[in-house]
Amino acid sequence: MIAKRGVALLIALSLVLLSGVSERAASQTKPEGEMRWPLYVSLVPAWLDPAEVVGVLTPFWVLYAIHDALVKPMPGNMLTPSLAESWTVSPDQKTYEFKLCEGVKFHNGEPLTAEDVKFSFQRAKGKILHEKVKDVVIVDPLRVRFVLHEPWPDFMMFYGTFTSGAAWVVPKKYVEQVGVDGFKKHPIGLGPYKFVSSTPGADLVMEAYEGYWRKMPSVKRLVFKSVPEATTRLAMLTRGGVDVAYLLDAAMAQDVGQALAFRTRTG
Repeated sequence: MIAKRGVALLIALSLVLLSGVSERAASQTKPEGEMRWPLYVSLVPAWLDPAEVVGVLTPFWVLYAIHDALVKPMPGNMLTPSLAESWTVSPDQKTYEFKLCEGVKFHNGEPLTAEDVKFSFQRAKGKILHEKVKDVVIVDPLRVRFVLHEPWPDFMMFYGTFTSGAAWVVPKKYVEQVGVDGFKKHPIGLGPYKFVSSTPGADLVMEAYEGYWRKMPSVKRLVFKSVPEATTRLAMLTRGGVDVAYLLDAAMAQDVGQALAFRTRTG
């Protein structure tokens, strides 16, 4: 049940972060305001690095904000093209070739290349994927080819869904420069929000990346807070300390409605 609710939250979050997903960045007003989310789990540094994500849903709350993937689940399509403009599969079902979108840049200004895609896959956890993939070939700066040992119909499901973070791309040069621990302290990604600060186990602060290659986020500042106790999340919501609360039972939800109605009448 919690896993299903987690998927629902990810869908809601993706709608907030990635509205206008089919559009390239266009003229629009600057991001404004702040949105605060109390999460029912503790935020850990490993969530900031896609390579560490395998078989767990919760880290994707962070990945969708800071990072981006060749292919990822979005509302209505579990395999939505993102950084990959398109992909093809060979007749023998052993080769998958991805064409990357042009002009995409990381938060530090470095351009996205096939080198970053290969590097990100090679460092990602996920035993089955690495056993099935024979080689990753860089065809040109914007084209990368995954060669399998044998046909594997489930490749895209393992590569491009919540099964692992292998499709989520990090900047090769930057990671090699700062190291794994340095990257977790200050990640650089391709997502709609860039990292500002983090207190392990407590909070994560992000700010809209105005150079995001799709539609610029509407909300300027995004804050995730670790709030394990449901009663505390409820209190924060009713007092205006957060904007969204998650995993509240029916009785708590009713209390929220009554509290908000009271504030409306007395405000």
